[in-house]
Amino acid sequence: MRLPAVASCLITVLLSACGTPSAIKPVEYLDDRTAMTVGSLKEPIELVPSLRQGGLHVITNLGKRLSFAYLGPVEWDRSGSIVYGLWVHIAPGTDRPIADIRSNAALTIVLDNGTRVLTPIDAPQLGRGAYQPVASWGQTAYFELTVEMLKQMAASQKLELNVRAADDSVVNFVASGDTRATLTDYLHSRGITDD
Repeated sequence: MRLPAVASCLITVLLSACGTPSAIKPVEYLDDRTAMTVGSLKEPIELVPSLRQGGLHVITNLGKRLSFAYLGPVEWDRSGSIVYGLWVHIAPGTDRPIADIRSNAALTIVLDNGTRVLTPIDAPQLGRGAYQPVASWGQTAYFELTVEMLKQMAASQKLELNVRAADDSVVNFVASGDTRATLTDYLHSRGITDD
């Protein structure tokens, strides 16, 4: 007799969990040094090594620390003059050395509608960064990001990052979860909609 009540309660909890917003929420802060408003995610999106580049490679390297990648959109607003950038942080493991991520064609983002080579930019010099690097030994850089590309990222089921390794091979990273809700929330928080 109690089982239906427990089952009903469980279903209610599961359905309410499905309706909660994404775990990585957008944030905004005013940089004290520049008086620039910065809009970012609370935490960057994590990308993990792809099994497609060799699940066997991953298994044979169990004793090694794997590389990870992180990325996040950034909006810099100086008195209504808005510029976007894509923050990328590569935390290299002992599995494969990574080339300089600011070098020519070192990073390529892969979405449902194709690939784009990322172009490095110089970010505004702020009192603090939009995101904190995950690994002190990693590489961090900012790249060009347009509103159109940001919308494509939010609409894409696939979000991958190809990173050139030191030996000119490519290390492929994939999003560890569905990023569409997170990036769509970011678009709405920045007032970027098609409505």
